[in-house]
Amino acid sequence: MYAGFWLRFVAYVIDGLIVSAAVGIVAAISIGFLGTEGIREAIAQMGQGMNQPNPVFPWGFFAAIFVLVIVSLVAQWLYFAGMESSQSQGTLGKMALGLVVTDMNGQPISFARASGRFFSKLITGLVPFAIGYIMAGFTERKQALHDMIASCLVLRKT
Repeated sequence: MYAGFWLRFVAYVIDGLIVSAAVGIVAAISIGFLGTEGIREAIAQMGQGMNQPNPVFPWGFFAAIFVLVIVSLVAQWLYFAGMESSQSQGTLGKMALGLVVTDMNGQPISFARASGRFFSKLITGLVPFAIGYIMAGFTERKQALHDMIASCLVLRKT
């Protein structure tokens, strides 16, 4: 039986909380190593405006944000692709709701296909009004756009 939009949505919320907590822990550890005083000082210097510019801070700040975004993206990719291509065939959120990710024949997917499915979500996210995701509620096999791109199904365990 195909998994519809709302089951998948709840699974994604669970996964979002798990990934956010993991990234938050990494960020907290990083801040712990860097020290909060250095961060406060840098923010205070930024608040001084154009009167006393610090040419190093903006680049360091944007580099830190860039690294955090890359680390977050890689963490999400490894979590989703790794879990969906594993023996469990689903993330912790999907497992909690009894869902599995399969190919079009109901077989487990490879890490490469799971990676393709993950990165296809970037395309799905570009479709206005979340229509690429909402499609899972209306298509014959309950597929979202990224499922169609990666030739995958999300099924309820029987």
